Amino acid sequence: MPIFEYICNECAHRFEALVYGKDKAECPKCHSKNLEPQLSVFAVSAKSGTTTATSSGACGSCGDPRGPGACPLGDLD
Repeated sequence: MPIFEYICNECAHRFEALVYGKDKAECPKCHSKNLEPQLSVFAVSAKSGTTTATSSGACGSCGDPRGPGACPLGDLD
């Protein structure tokens, strides 16, 4: 079951939603289905005591596990 992140275009509420099959997400605050999907960032963990490029965390722009500055998408601003 994928978790998606959204911003409601009606009330600007940011939230995550589990979406099953062809179901559509709904804002939990105002119940609107007029939503803007967001680029999700996933967490990366490393075993304790090891130092790797991924231990600094994923890129905040695209989720690239190599960390900030490794984004293959370029500047998203």
